[in-house]
Amino acid sequence: MIDVTAMGELLIDFACREIDEAGYPTMKANPGGAPGNLLAALNAYGCSTAFLGKVGNDAFGQMLVNTVKSAGIETRGIVMDDSVFTTLAFVTLDSTGNRSFSFARKPGADTQIRFEELDLSLIDECRDFHFGTLSLTGEPARGATQKAVAYAKEKGKIISFDPNLRKPLWDDLEEARRQILWGLAQADIVKISDEEVEFLWNVSPEEGARKLHEEFGVTLVFVTLGPKGCYYSNGRENGVVDTPRGIQVIDTTGAGDIFGGSALSRILRSGKAINALDGEELRAMTHFACCAASLSTQRSGGISSVVPIEEVEKSVYAS
Repeated sequence: MIDVTAMGELLIDFACREIDEAGYPTMKANPGGAPGNLLAALNAYGCSTAFLGKVGNDAFGQMLVNTVKSAGIETRGIVMDDSVFTTLAFVTLDSTGNRSFSFARKPGADTQIRFEELDLSLIDECRDFHFGTLSLTGEPARGATQKAVAYAKEKGKIISFDPNLRKPLWDDLEEARRQILWGLAQADIVKISDEEVEFLWNVSPEEGARKLHEEFGVTLVFVTLGPKGCYYSNGRENGVVDTPRGIQVIDTTGAGDIFGGSALSRILRSGKAINALDGEELRAMTHFACCAASLSTQRSGGISSVVPIEEVEKSVYAS
């Protein structure tokens, strides 16, 4: 049994290291992509995982497959395509570690996955199927993702979803909104940021969570609040967990994904149905995820910034 199968983008994040006198950056290549970051955290924290997606049959694609495999993620669902190049993301950081993105994705390999190329056995074998909206920016990946979600729901799988809004990848932000709303309507578990809640409805995190429960039927909601922590809710119990103190932020790339993977790891390892978790359990899960995500910001990159579980547990006990 696979705990989580995720579908989506696997890419190279180029992170700025320094800038020369003319303003050109020196950049470091890091393996990333939201689903890969999420699965790496899940594996690090005791879950089994698999990836569905496409990379180019090029040097970066081969490195990414090797990195994912080294993280313990099942890679037989990754298609390598000679006709397209592995997607690249260029990440620049401000003085507080917050990011802006530019993408080489016209098209990138991740956008070209077709439903017929998916190894559906990886969905058959999983407990949770996870996806995000970078797979919904255009065809054929959008149709493949929609069919994969429908297939997973037919099989009775838990569905988890992260909007992971990247505005530069959308030609039309109204279309981005429509696709995010579609994804939310499919999900049992949602990890969403306060900025994404504001983008969708211009409401508070608490009101956004209420809408997700009442209008979309979502069972568990985590609204991440950046350095302020996370608001969690199951419709009956809710609260805010702060981030641990003393974190020296270097790079926030992948922190939200690592939060999502960390929270999912605790949910799945609890052995309980998601609608049976009580407030104390939800708070503890959110605390663990906040610690894991915060600690990851002290390292560069996404997959490479996942910290060992011993470090997370030490932070949990100390805060």
